[in-house]
Amino acid sequence: MDDLKAKYLDLIGAASDEAALEDLRVQALGKKGEISLQMRELGKMSPEQRQVAGPALNALKDEINAALAAKKMALADAALDERLKSEWMDVTLPGRRRGAGSVHPISQVTEELIAIFADMGFAVAEGPQIESDWYNFDALNIPGHHPARAEMDTFYTHRKEGDNRPPHVLRTHTSPVQIRSMEAGGAPIRVICPGRVYRADYDQTHTPMFNQIEGLAIDKDVSMANLKWVLESALAAFFGVPVATRFRANHFPFTEPSAEIDIQCSWVDGQVRVGEGDSWLEVLGSGMVHPKVLAAAGVDPDQWQGFAFGVGIDRLAMLKYGIPDLRAFFESDLRWLRHYGFSALQVPTLHGGV
Repeated sequence: MDDLKAKYLDLIGAASDEAALEDLRVQALGKKGEISLQMRELGKMSPEQRQVAGPALNALKDEINAALAAKKMALADAALDERLKSEWMDVTLPGRRRGAGSVHPISQVTEELIAIFADMGFAVAEGPQIESDWYNFDALNIPGHHPARAEMDTFYTHRKEGDNRPPHVLRTHTSPVQIRSMEAGGAPIRVICPGRVYRADYDQTHTPMFNQIEGLAIDKDVSMANLKWVLESALAAFFGVPVATRFRANHFPFTEPSAEIDIQCSWVDGQVRVGEGDSWLEVLGSGMVHPKVLAAAGVDPDQWQGFAFGVGIDRLAMLKYGIPDLRAFFESDLRWLRHYGFSALQVPTLHGGV
């Protein structure tokens, strides 16, 4: 054992790289290594001999392992020293100028809308982006034959064959957050629900993922007149000019009566200008919350009523900041972001301006 110890300690000390170290480890401690073969001989010894040879072999094995580890660390330190000698940096050279980052227009507009509605007493509510079929459709009075529930319009999660459980979807609107908010807090309630939503559509004005903000106000005597005042006040604060609105009757399963909202605008050199002219542009949908939706959320429709509305954050950003193509919001083009982005110090406030 003394000869083995001296032999391998000398070889380990002379090893020039990690490959040589690994070869020595195999020679000494591998399945057919010299020390391993010695340990196999323990079974042929008498109990008295094993009591002497066993601890000695284990101590030898530990010492060789320790020597291998120490040499490996020494080789790594030497390699690092060589790299440091060849890879150096002149810290006296001037540093590169690094520009400040930009806030994405969607983030900026979301903060602007939150500031506006917070001033009206609306809290911010959030919910999961993967929703159950019940929250996304059934609780909102959307029947099973409605086109929005078709797989060509909605992203459903994969289910194994024979799985009869209700499906889950990538939410098609943030309305499920309204249901969850009413379930959690009951009425009265006043919330806005910003967030990402998903629909199977892609062109200049539609993307498979986009951003939406919805509002909900439930109380004893809320009416369409309150809805009109809230929307006109919010749009005027957002665009910075008084905005006339036009309500057009429409149908949404979750509101009754329902209305599309147009805003006054003009078109000059291919660009839209809000708050002037004699043209109209559709921007959002709204209405009084359907009694079945209230009941599904645990709110008594005989005691409470209210309004809801929904608008695309991306569309509002396009209108306010003159961005022509919705798809550019999601293309990660730094040149686009440098042009349309906002300083992190431009925090939207009503007194400072949005």
